[in-house]
Amino acid sequence: MVVFTRAVRHLLPCLLMDYLWTPWRYAYVSTAEKTTGCVFCDAVNAGDDRRVLIVHRGQHCFIILNMFPYTPGHVMIVPYAHLDELRKLPPDAAQEMMELSQRMESILRELYRPDGINLGMNIGKAAGAGIAGHIHMHVLPRWVADANFVSVVCETRILPEALEQTWKRMTAALGR
Repeated sequence: MVVFTRAVRHLLPCLLMDYLWTPWRYAYVSTAEKTTGCVFCDAVNAGDDRRVLIVHRGQHCFIILNMFPYTPGHVMIVPYAHLDELRKLPPDAAQEMMELSQRMESILRELYRPDGINLGMNIGKAAGAGIAGHIHMHVLPRWVADANFVSVVCETRILPEALEQTWKRMTAALGR
């Protein structure tokens, strides 16, 4: 008979699971260190909003789906200006960022019926910014108990909606 200590017992779900197929993560883990330039600036200039997942363009900011979302509907509101600190953002752009955050809160509540909404910005690598050179506001729907054992213990997210479907839903809602 095998006896597991309390410290090991919480890891059992991860130890027993061989694979969780998440092909969209491969692009992130294989290119994270190789990316040159700014992914946000590159997206704005790509000329194909659908391919780069831009769902809305405002005067000072745009809304883009997170390619590696924590939950379905996870978007980022990004100023066109390539700035590394919020205090450098001109007042008009800051106001539009907040207006778009409010609009996205309404749209996410309508489309996904979440129990709550996370709104946040990580400024600088030490604060957790994956793209530290270009500030951006995360807006994402949350549900009670959406951080299940897989995401908490195994550091893996399960998304029930493809990014293409999310893009279609968001652009339709923003186009109204």
